[in-house]
Amino acid sequence: MPKTDWKAEAKALKKKVKKLKARVMGEEVGAAVAAAAPAKKAKAVSPLAPKDGFPQLPVIGGVEFAAVEAGVRYQNRKDVMLVRLAAGTAMAGVFTRSSTRSGCVRDCQAKLAMKVPAGAGAAIVVNSGNSNAFTGKVGDEAVAAVTGAVAAALDIPASRVFSSSTGVIGEPLPYEKITSKVPDLVESLREDAIEMAAHAMMTTDTFPKGAAATVQGEGGVINIAGIAKGSGMIAPDMATMLVYIFTDAKISAGALQKMLSRNVDATFNSITVDSDTSTSDTLLVAATGASPAAEVKGAVAKAFETALRGLMMNLAHQVIRDGEGATKFVEVRVTGAKDDADASRVAFAVANSPLVKTAIAGQDPNWGRIVAAVGKSGAEADRDRLTIRFGNILVAEKGWRNPKYREEDGAAYMRGEDLVIGVDLGLGRGKRSVWTCDLTNRYVEINADYRS
Repeated sequence: MPKTDWKAEAKALKKKVKKLKARVMGEEVGAAVAAAAPAKKAKAVSPLAPKDGFPQLPVIGGVEFAAVEAGVRYQNRKDVMLVRLAAGTAMAGVFTRSSTRSGCVRDCQAKLAMKVPAGAGAAIVVNSGNSNAFTGKVGDEAVAAVTGAVAAALDIPASRVFSSSTGVIGEPLPYEKITSKVPDLVESLREDAIEMAAHAMMTTDTFPKGAAATVQGEGGVINIAGIAKGSGMIAPDMATMLVYIFTDAKISAGALQKMLSRNVDATFNSITVDSDTSTSDTLLVAATGASPAAEVKGAVAKAFETALRGLMMNLAHQVIRDGEGATKFVEVRVTGAKDDADASRVAFAVANSPLVKTAIAGQDPNWGRIVAAVGKSGAEADRDRLTIRFGNILVAEKGWRNPKYREEDGAAYMRGEDLVIGVDLGLGRGKRSVWTCDLTNRYVEINADYRS
């Protein structure tokens, strides 16, 4: 009978016990860490969102929408949308002037400059989750593949397919996930699915954004409907992140482009969430000509442009109301500047100031931070002519705090959701209004976790 080495067996048993203890301890520690780790907050709808939800938008003749789940980045949600536009549709657009703008933006700009084939239809295809920006030639190939697949499926020229991508920068777009879904998109196109399309292009947005307007034309009504997405990286240099406006008006592409360009500065170029301009900013307007009304001209043209501007302002304000982590909607209203350029410098200096925005988040009427923002703006300013107001409350004038101003009045005003900060420089007739939101902890959380 072989002799048993009790010492060796005891040593081996001790090693097993030690490993078992380590495993148990590791599992306990892991469970404790997991329990202690802060859970990711569910996406709650912005408190500033329209109380009635997504509006009822009119059906625009000659426009159809579809959306599908492609899994570009997000799971279990629609993330690609397609718009089919009738033959003869006039297109206009404005885009980011970022030097690192995406391949989609460059492609849209090039196509709008091309001669339109007679009687050609058009399409817009948009994906969320991946911006296809700063992806080099691979990104250009992705644009060509997606627009080419849509063109083939709809039997229209590739030069009439406009694409947009929004989401993470610098990652190759898995375009096969989109092209494989093109047949499903085409099959499900319908004229009443604009809200679904608005949902499909959301990223950090908490609600889909839509607006409508109508104009009485000669011989019939002209309808306008628009959708937008945008929540963060909002300091547009032409528009917001993505905006698509549709109308059944009979209007030339040239006239539509002029109207759009005239009104973008006072609307989408007058909003800022965080002073960061996107690489993907795109605003496209499509006019199908399906309205029974006569061609837009004369007094009708003026009314149409006014309605278009109002719709653009509505969508721009909704973007601010959905600013990442926003709890306050703020207008910075500057008057009395030497000229409009100086008024703009002051307005954006105040609207983009982290100190001003965090004070607003804390409901702190810290008007000294506004004084500092005016001073750093680079605009001409005179201490003894400067006036500051919170709504109708006169806070400071003539180089000093208003003797009748009470801090508790300012604090009470700051507890509201819609605020107006008035700055009058007392130097001239220059003026500018811009819209922004507060800067909260939630903004940091959203952007710190954006890719995880």
